[in-house]
Amino acid sequence: MSGPHDEPEVRAGTDEAPAAPATDDGVTEEASGPAPDGAAAEEPDPTSDGAAAEAPEPHDDAEPVPDLALAGDGAAVGPTGDAVLEAVRREREEYLDALRRLQADFENYKKRVAKQQADFAARAAEALVEKLLPALDVADLAIAHGGGEEVKQIWTALLEPLEREGLERIDPAGGPFDPTRHDAVAHEPGEGDEGPQVAEVLRAGYAWKGRVLRAAMVKVRG
Repeated sequence: MSGPHDEPEVRAGTDEAPAAPATDDGVTEEASGPAPDGAAAEEPDPTSDGAAAEAPEPHDDAEPVPDLALAGDGAAVGPTGDAVLEAVRREREEYLDALRRLQADFENYKKRVAKQQADFAARAAEALVEKLLPALDVADLAIAHGGGEEVKQIWTALLEPLEREGLERIDPAGGPFDPTRHDAVAHEPGEGDEGPQVAEVLRAGYAWKGRVLRAAMVKVRG
């Protein structure tokens, strides 16, 4: 006598497998086992949610790929390290040469401008001194005709600052005649072989920093 939990009997000589026991809810469990031949196992689709995977967009700041030449066997080859280094050296030398030329031009420009400014200042000072010469001539005449001490003080106060700046008074009374600094307006006979001498200064001359502004007007003897 068999109980309710006895295992089912397998009949000899048949290929039938014992039926699967029923569960409590009456549903028969299917025996698990390998899938039948010819039926592919279905794998879960990673994009089953309907959203297609987007490919990443290339970055705009990506470095350009250098052009590569093809060797005889079809392999891609690029420039050698020595060629790249030589090209960089040539470019560096070109930039250095351009910088040296620019620097030399700028130095020449500064020197030229400084010289022009100095020449302009010298010409302006010379023009001012030349305009003051008539005032000195008037003071000379006043002193020669018995002008007082006051006139002489004014003449000295005007002449001395100009002499410190480069004014030279040409008053060659009793000295040899120099045609580059003296203007002979009168002549008188003389004795001796000393050559022409300045007998009298009719108007003093002036030179500014070595250059004659006005020759002295003199009477020559000999």
